[in-house]
Parts: sequence; C-alpha cells; structure tokens
Amino acid sequence: MSYPNNLSYTKDHEWLSMASKGAAKVGITAFALEQLGDIVHVDLPEVGSTYSANEAFGTIESTKTVSDLYMPGECRVLGVNKKITENPELIQKDVYKDGWLIEVEIIKASQGLMDASSYQSYIADDGG
Repeated sequence: MSYPNNLSYTKDHEWLSMASKGAAKVGITAFALEQLGDIVHVDLPEVGSTYSANEAFGTIESTKTVSDLYMPGECRVLGVNKKITENPELIQKDVYKDGWLIEVEIIKASQGLMDASSYQSYIADDGG
C-alpha cells in the first residue's frame, strides 16, 4: 500500500493534505479502504459546519460495514467532493487524489497527526 509523504495521517485512518492558507483536504487512507472493501455510500457534512478534533463528521458505507469519519483537528468545512457523494466508488480509483472527501479550514490541527513513516509503523504495530 502507498502512503504519500506529503500527507499527515490520523489513528482513525484519515489523511490530511495541507493546501494553502490554512485550507486542507481530508480523505481516508489506503489501509482504511482495504479494510472497508467496496464503497457504496458516503454521508458528508454541510459546508460551513464546524467540528472539534476527532469528532465524527460523516460516515462511509461499504459492502462490509458503516464507519464514522473523524475530523483531524478543529476545522470548518469549506467544501465537499460532490463527485464522491454521487459516485462513492470513485474513492477506490485514487484514494489520495480524486478520492478526497472534504476541504476544511484548519482552526487547530490535532496533536496526534503522523507522517507517512509513523503511520505505517502504527498500522504495522497496532494492526490499525
């Protein structure tokens, strides 16, 4: 599995991609996608919603289960990937590029963010 070095990762298997001026995109990791299987539905928040760090902001449903999605910091939602809400299976094509879920304004990043190497060690040691 691939874990791009330019992203930050959470213990809940979300990634965070810093864009510019405090904006970032959030998605799920390749590890999460492998655990979930085929994605059939994604429920994402409304633009303008504000969340605390580690607060559930939506759900992702696969053929196996429904899982909560957790905010990687205190954030305000700036945008939602409409392509994903309309065709959730697109996440499986490119989980890190076109498979992003939401764009956020980071008010305060979570203290528990990991780089790619730390995340890979985390899932190897703890089994995710």
